[in-house]
Amino acid sequence: MRRPSRLLPLALALSLLACSTTNSDNAARRRPIRPVATPQVVHELQERTFQWFWDTTNPENGLVPDRWPTPSFSSVAAVGYGLTALGIAAERGWVTRDEAASRVLATLRFFRDAPQGPAASGVTGYRGFVYHFLDMKSGERFETVELSTIDTALFLSGALFCQSYFDRDNAAETEIRAIVEELYRRAEWDWAVFRPPFVCMAWTPENGFGTHDWRGYDEAMIVYILALGSPTHPVAPEAWSEWTTTYRWMSYYGYEHVNFAPLFGHQYSQMFVDFRGIQDEYMRGKGIDYFENARRATLAQREYAIDNPMEWEGYGENLWGLTACDGPVDAELDYKGTKRRFFTYAARGAAATEVRDDGTIAPTAAASSIAFAPEIAIPAIEEMTTTWGPLIYTRYGFLDSFNPSFKYSIPVRHGHVDPTLGWVDGDYLGIDQGPIVIMIENHRSGLVWNTLRKNPHIVRGLRRAGFTGGWLDTAP
Repeated sequence: MRRPSRLLPLALALSLLACSTTNSDNAARRRPIRPVATPQVVHELQERTFQWFWDTTNPENGLVPDRWPTPSFSSVAAVGYGLTALGIAAERGWVTRDEAASRVLATLRFFRDAPQGPAASGVTGYRGFVYHFLDMKSGERFETVELSTIDTALFLSGALFCQSYFDRDNAAETEIRAIVEELYRRAEWDWAVFRPPFVCMAWTPENGFGTHDWRGYDEAMIVYILALGSPTHPVAPEAWSEWTTTYRWMSYYGYEHVNFAPLFGHQYSQMFVDFRGIQDEYMRGKGIDYFENARRATLAQREYAIDNPMEWEGYGENLWGLTACDGPVDAELDYKGTKRRFFTYAARGAAATEVRDDGTIAPTAAASSIAFAPEIAIPAIEEMTTTWGPLIYTRYGFLDSFNPSFKYSIPVRHGHVDPTLGWVDGDYLGIDQGPIVIMIENHRSGLVWNTLRKNPHIVRGLRRAGFTGGWLDTAP
């Protein structure tokens, strides 16, 4: 995914870390968390957000825009999210099952038949992988973007959900299952291992493999699970155990967990895989599972917002959520007597390993945490829909992000500045819309988790990674 690596100035980051470790050891006990009922606003948010996928996707090829209404290319990860949203919509009755299956088939047929090869243009992918961004109409590689292993994995995860969800004995659903099998089997994960045993992040025909591999805890759990589960091109079993050696287990605001600052890193893989009650060797040693790890990261980020060491406007127990999202400008500006760095698109986050916070809140961060911590995510959803109302919550749910602290009278990259309420984005982003639909459904019914528990490729990948326990021990 798009993850810029710039950090806050070192002195500031260290001061924030010191604040979190000295003031927060008993954070959870200071602020008891109580369960809340799921209100209608959450159901409405999910349906509105799905409607964004239904209305903005190109129905001829299933390509989902990276952002809208600003004209853009398609995001391959968002296509995977859109496929998953179609099954959810069929289950919820927002569209008929036949309508959903037809849209899924159009998408899968396009990717099956789209040209693949080593050429720099005129193709959609190579060796079973897909380019990060594609032209919305032709489906060909957009400019010189990379062949992306994570975006391919997220696309395939959505396809595998459809393979297991559309299980009826009719022509359309039979074809869905067959095409997904073909797409998954042709991904050459072993080819993407350039520096064994790690999977490389990217490849381009101009420069070959990139300089970075998937190391450390982040959104790439799904990459390794799919790579290990491949019946045709699997990576070596030690890829998972070696990957976990680069984890960083630390305490942040009183919560010990494997740290990763932006919340998307805790959400993307867990949109598809139910990690509740199953453990690999690393988590067995810690006495928790990855679901609990994500819950702790979510709770810690809320504690950071309550503490609000940078004194951003609006932050508090019901307004929190840092993740990759749009922002107002790339500039250093005066804020309450100090220089602060603001960003446009950036991977914002707060953890013991990194703090990048310019006051920009992404509704997807809290809303997509609902499956981990509904007792804090639901009040955040309610706060954002009531306090900011139509400024950020519109026809298709939440606009991508907003910044109550940014009230400067200067040109901004996207959106606009309200003199009273601050900067508000003007776009929805596909990779932030998808987690809202999917994780609300996992909270409401567990549909995506339960469906993919039955998928043999997911089960095989987890077992080859060394996972045991819970539902996995009785999976076929």
